[in-house]
Amino acid sequence: MISYIVRHGQTNYSKRYLVNGDPAKPIQLNDEGRQSLSRAWATLPLHAVATWLASEFPRAQQTAFLLMGVPAAELVVDARLNELDYGKFESSPFLEYAVWLDSQGASRRPPGATESQSEGIRRMLSGVLAALNHPGPRVLVSHGLLVSVLLWHQSRSANDRMPLFFPEAPYVEPVAIPDDELPILITTLLDDLDASAHQEPAGDGDATILRISGGSTVATVDSASPPRSLDKKDLPHA
Repeated sequence: MISYIVRHGQTNYSKRYLVNGDPAKPIQLNDEGRQSLSRAWATLPLHAVATWLASEFPRAQQTAFLLMGVPAAELVVDARLNELDYGKFESSPFLEYAVWLDSQGASRRPPGATESQSEGIRRMLSGVLAALNHPGPRVLVSHGLLVSVLLWHQSRSANDRMPLFFPEAPYVEPVAIPDDELPILITTLLDDLDASAHQEPAGDGDATILRISGGSTVATVDSASPPRSLDKKDLPHA
């Protein structure tokens, strides 16, 4: 069997690069986000899917329900697939969080947040692994950071360490992982998180920065156009 992990469709928040890690906010897909689901209809074996899973966020569940069609199958909601908790950066431009992450590192929790980026990735990976408890094939509708981590792993070189910023994940384009490969993949990524935690220096403003070259888009959140002026170090465009 196989699992398909997809990022939800576009929202007006994502189009403006605003972060949303609070599932209580009623943020739905915009017109472009709904139209983009047609790409998934061509790439997912929709009639063969045995289990649909989604995060607690309205945009993820809306994506899943629209892909299911009518009559809709039962949707399994798993909070482990949720977007990252951004704390005080909630509803702010992603670049504000990126500047903070750049200086503090992936192991620090933003003020007001319940998790760090590393803790959030670990939670998401546990949700992907737990999907094996449900019949397959299965579709998991989650968020950009999880899909970005999986795509990074697919294209990594042998000695690559997990970066602080990831290239942007596309909307509703599935990452397909066979059941026999999934536990190995998750174990490898969890080991990467442990290794990154040991390598990350302690102390404010002294984080190890591992960047994607070539101006790649930062992708721990929904996407939008980058600001036109950047004074901050050499941050990737967000």
